Amino acid sequence: MYYWNDLAEIPADIGPTVITIGNFDGVHLGHQHVLNRLVKVARAQDAAAVAISFDPHPAQVHRPGNAPELIMGTMDRVQALADTGLDGLLMMHYTLELASLTAEEFVRRVLVDALHAKTVVIGHDVRFGKGNAGDLDTMRGLGRELGFAVEAVDDFGALPDGPDSGRRCSSTWIREALREGDVRTAARLLGRSHRMRGEVVHGAARGRELGFPTANLAPEASGLIPADGIYAGWLVDEAGTRWPAAVSVGSNPTFEGVSRQVEAHVIDRPAEKVEDFDLYGQHVVVEFVDRLRGMVAYTGPEALVEQMRLDVGRTREVLSTESGTGR
Repeated sequence: MYYWNDLAEIPADIGPTVITIGNFDGVHLGHQHVLNRLVKVARAQDAAAVAISFDPHPAQVHRPGNAPELIMGTMDRVQALADTGLDGLLMMHYTLELASLTAEEFVRRVLVDALHAKTVVIGHDVRFGKGNAGDLDTMRGLGRELGFAVEAVDDFGALPDGPDSGRRCSSTWIREALREGDVRTAARLLGRSHRMRGEVVHGAARGRELGFPTANLAPEASGLIPADGIYAGWLVDEAGTRWPAAVSVGSNPTFEGVSRQVEAHVIDRPAEKVEDFDLYGQHVVVEFVDRLRGMVAYTGPEALVEQMRLDVGRTREVLSTESGTGR
């Protein structure tokens, strides 16, 4: 997939293209529904499938004090978009200057002049241009004037059963699920497990002292932090190896003065890796499969160690069910 940060980087002979526009936070099943249609149309028209997205998220520019937490970081968003089969991604730097373009100016400069759009594939709720004044009817009108077709894609209902059946798949819903620790619902909406990405840094080493060493993610790690608790999950190291892990999110109320953190205890390491398993300085991915329990303050280290043993056993069971092998 070609990746551009600026209109000047796009080759003059790129066209024709089939284009969609969106923030794509999470690249969830609703996004994938539109992107899959985009790729299918592009292949049928012998055109390049291109998505336009924005960094930072527009809400972080317009209302920084009240912007939603992002489900995923830019690196994971780019990878998830690439996985849909796109030929190109234009990640535009979102600024107040860009936001000041009218709907027509944005379409002319970006879709037509830079990308030579043949077809635009968008959802019914699309908004673009200054003050979000542009909508689906606006795009259709500009398409007739400027020479490109417009295809509207219906919403995707991700969960056909249960109390939320028929609810529109959305980034807002995923954020709600993660704040409640419901990583299974988040995974159903995302089409994959929720993940965080960050550097492994040194912590207080309490886990190692208790016999459960952990890889602590730096506070700057990307990805929305789910609710406090213990999770069964995976740690993916820089070599791409996926290690089963019991993941702790929270401040560990058994000990005083511990700030909120995400730490993963890798289980079932091979014998040759038990002593020299060093992840410090690596940029790793932590995937959340299931929430085992909430955070509890124990009477002392002995009670905590016993609970951690139970958590490891439960993690092993959950991951064995998920993968069939536990690895």
